[in-house]
Amino acid sequence: MSTTYVVGQVRPSQLLWTYGPGALIDLPNLSVITMGIDRWDINQCTPVEEARLLAAVRRVLGPQVGRLRVPPFQRDENANPMSAEGKIGVPVRPFPRWLRCVKCGLLAEYDSGLFDIKANPYRPDRTHFVHTNCEKGSNADAVPARFLLACRNGHIDDFPWHWYVHSGTMNCTGTLRFFETGASLQTENLWVKCDTCGTARSLVHAFGKESEDNLPACRGRHPHLDTYDSSCDDTPRAVLLGATNSWFPITLSVLAIPLEKNHLKQLVFDGWEYFADAESSDEVKVIIKTLTKSASLPGIEQYDPQEIWQAIQDKREGNNAADIVSESDIKGPEWEVLTSSNPPTDWPQFLARRTETPSAYRDKIVDVLLLERLREVNALIGYTRVEAPEESVEPEERPPMADLCRGRPEWVPASEVHGEGIFIRFSETEVRRWEKRSAVKKRDERLQLGHRGWRNARKLNPDAGYPGIRYAMLHTFAHLLIRELALECGYSAASIRERIYANTDEDFPMAGVLLYTAAADSDGTLGGLVELGKAENLERLIRQTLLRAGVCSSDPLCSEHDPSDDRSLHAACCHACGFVAETSCERGNRYLDRALLVSTLECKDAAFFDIGSGISG
Repeated sequence: MSTTYVVGQVRPSQLLWTYGPGALIDLPNLSVITMGIDRWDINQCTPVEEARLLAAVRRVLGPQVGRLRVPPFQRDENANPMSAEGKIGVPVRPFPRWLRCVKCGLLAEYDSGLFDIKANPYRPDRTHFVHTNCEKGSNADAVPARFLLACRNGHIDDFPWHWYVHSGTMNCTGTLRFFETGASLQTENLWVKCDTCGTARSLVHAFGKESEDNLPACRGRHPHLDTYDSSCDDTPRAVLLGATNSWFPITLSVLAIPLEKNHLKQLVFDGWEYFADAESSDEVKVIIKTLTKSASLPGIEQYDPQEIWQAIQDKREGNNAADIVSESDIKGPEWEVLTSSNPPTDWPQFLARRTETPSAYRDKIVDVLLLERLREVNALIGYTRVEAPEESVEPEERPPMADLCRGRPEWVPASEVHGEGIFIRFSETEVRRWEKRSAVKKRDERLQLGHRGWRNARKLNPDAGYPGIRYAMLHTFAHLLIRELALECGYSAASIRERIYANTDEDFPMAGVLLYTAAADSDGTLGGLVELGKAENLERLIRQTLLRAGVCSSDPLCSEHDPSDDRSLHAACCHACGFVAETSCERGNRYLDRALLVSTLECKDAAFFDIGSGISG
């Protein structure tokens, strides 16, 4: 299809998390696949400056990655849909290629000449295909065939309808019909029939263990790149259009923190989008006046234009690159800033204020930092299909990461969001003392057994990827507090995210949690979360959190859950007490155990907190 049509709208952030390159977008009347980033109009993709994230992306994808860029989006909602501004977006293509007529059941490819597209530029959601010469009524609607093939190597392909109906032979290429038998839509009631030879077959044989004998080998297809991999040896499996396992994003994220000791260099770095095209100190002087009036870069007005011009030249020449990107670890530099004795209070993207710790928990919690302003930057580096990438394992053990474009990418899609947060640092002394308890070691052994069984079942190295009992305790605390905060702060639980800092290395120990909101607009900085971080509010919230955690509505089953029995990655935790939205959790609701925080019905002596007397022990 050479003609360009606007077929729908998605949010720019969804092009990172849900509908990125290679992902299927199931629109109301048709389904499309997002094309590779080499097809995107780079002139419409605004650059995002974040040196730490760019360095992390380069370590994965190679040094040729030059920029992070925001996906193109239509900035004027009232733009004429027929104008160039009205067609700004990402290119897509109809996929799957097979369509089904809703009246006669005809099953054929959209470019077979049997279907026509009816575009509606003013209502893109109404764009759809029609079966023009349907025998049961002209211009009958045609919808995507909802079955596909996918494999762990990131390939996805049309369902082999002719091959499947004729049990592997291609001697007959007659017209196919899709029909249903019975009242339910279970696969045994879904059939495909060939009009020419009369052969019919139920789709029940395409799923489960039977599928290996009834489906062809993977063709290694990447429809978003128009390429085929001839070396794919993975067994394909049938998936449904819209299934969540058809596309899992692999992303990297960092918090924008001041890494440059020189205040001016950091300001130039943070505001590089304003200075990137400057050609002289006189031009810089004009830029400073504009920034001062709009308050877009607080603090820049304190410096002489000539000094700023010199800093701009230094950045262009790379003279300060070594000062900015000095750590290979993403969370390490964040921890140093968050635990600094003098946290930054006047940076454009990072505004922090230390507050008192809750008096009842001062032996356990040594520091609370209120982040009144923060910025999170995310980058999409690839994706997987069928099996989700596990963040707890080494990159080489993940399912093969599919590419975003042909060749090696020179840029990757990114998004930046702004918000607020609460950082809570635990006493390293108390955490180490707690880790030495025999009861804690027993809980650690149970979680490790579950971890080993889980990884063995997936043919992964059972000795790798375990985050440790410290992580499990901090992770559980974060989940329980997120649920409590959501009841009072005005944000939904899915809008609050976590960042866990857990490291047992004696040279660089970490024990803390950051709970924060992040949104593309001002909704992420309403102030409700910071207000609850004040000592008088946080003490009450932690007490309520721990009291609720003692008993779950699914007890005693929840408290008695043994991860070693069913090879799972959590102990005393479930949807009723500690699980949160997957958008909030950095580990997919894994490595959680209420018994590490409070006494439960099954375990009394592994708790980090003592709530028997209403205060921490």
